[in-house]
Amino acid sequence: MVSEAERSTRNKAYEQEKIEHTPWVEKYRPKSLDDVASQDHTVKVLKRTLVSANLPHMLFYGPPGTGKTSTILALAKSLYGPILFKSRVLELNASDERGISIVRQKIKNFARLTISNPSPEDLEKYPCPPYKIIILDEADSMTNDAQSALRRTMETYSGVTRFCLVCNYITRIIDPLASRCSKFRFKPLNNSDALGRLQYIAGHEGIEAEEGTLEEVLKISNGDLRRAITYLQSATRLHSSLKLLEEDISIGTNKITVDSILEVGGVVSDEIIDKILSTIESKDSKEIIEETRNVVLQGYSAQQVIDQLHDKLIMDDSRSSIVKNHVSQLLFTTDKRLNSGTDEHIQLLNLFLKVSQII
Repeated sequence: MVSEAERSTRNKAYEQEKIEHTPWVEKYRPKSLDDVASQDHTVKVLKRTLVSANLPHMLFYGPPGTGKTSTILALAKSLYGPILFKSRVLELNASDERGISIVRQKIKNFARLTISNPSPEDLEKYPCPPYKIIILDEADSMTNDAQSALRRTMETYSGVTRFCLVCNYITRIIDPLASRCSKFRFKPLNNSDALGRLQYIAGHEGIEAEEGTLEEVLKISNGDLRRAITYLQSATRLHSSLKLLEEDISIGTNKITVDSILEVGGVVSDEIIDKILSTIESKDSKEIIEETRNVVLQGYSAQQVIDQLHDKLIMDDSRSSIVKNHVSQLLFTTDKRLNSGTDEHIQLLNLFLKVSQII
C-alpha cells in the first residue's frame, strides 16, 4: 500500500514535471489583468467593468500574439475563480468549429443553461456575476450564416450569457454582430513592454543571453509576443543540445547568441541577401539560376527571402521611385502566388530574373 505522504510526493513531482514540459507560451500566459503586457487602455476599461461585474458583449481584434485570448481568459478567471471557471466559461476555436450547426447546437445549448450557484468561498474571493461567458476565438473564420445565427442567440440569452468574439480582422465580422459588442483594439506590443516580458521569462528560466539577443528576438517576431516567446524557448533548447554535444563544455558558449536566434527564426543572413542582390545586378542568367538553386537547397523559406529583399530594395534611397514601383509590383505578385501554393523555386527564379531586368 502506498502511504498518503508518498502519494502526495508523487503528485507534486508529477505536477512539477508537467510544468517543466509545458510550452512557455502557456506557462507564462497572464493569470490576471495586471500581467497583460502593453494593452493599457483595454486593461484599464476591463478593470472598471470588473468592479461592477457587469460585462457587455465584447469584440477583441488585432494582430496575432498581442494578448487577445489571454486577456479574456484572465478576466474570466478574475470573475469566477479557478473552480467556477470550468462550468461558467465555454471556449471555442471558431477556425475548427465555424459552421451554423455549431451555433445551433453547442453554443445555443450552453447559452440556455441555467447557472449554478457559487459556493460561499468563491463569493468571498470573486465577484461571481450571474451569467456565463462564451469565448469564440478566430471568430472571423465563421461563415456569414453562422454569424447571423449567432446574432439571434446573443439577443435571446443575453440575460444569462455574455459573448466575447476574438478575431484578427474586424472587417470579416458582420455589422449586426459587431454593433452588439463593445470593441477593444489590441495593438502590436511596443518594444519596451515586450522586452520586459522576455526579460522576466529569461530570469525565471535562468537563461543567459548575449547583449542585443532579446532585442533581435523582438525584431524578427514583428510585435508578436507569442512568436517571440516560442523563438526564445527554441533557441534555449538548441543551445542546450549543442552544449550536450560538446566534448568539452568550456569550448562552447554559455550564452544564447543572436546567430542562434536567427537560425531558429529561419531568417536569411545579410551576407546571403547581399550575395543575391549582387548576383541579380550582374544580370548573368547562369549565375542567377545557380544562386537561386543554392538558396532553395539551403532550405530558406521563399516568403522570408522576398520579405527581406523588400526591405533591402524598397528602403534603399539610392534607387529611383520608378524602379521601386516596378520591384514592389513583382514582389506583391510573387507573394500572392506563393500564398496560392505555387512552387517556391520557380517563383524565386522568376522574381530574380525579372528584378535583374529592372534594376
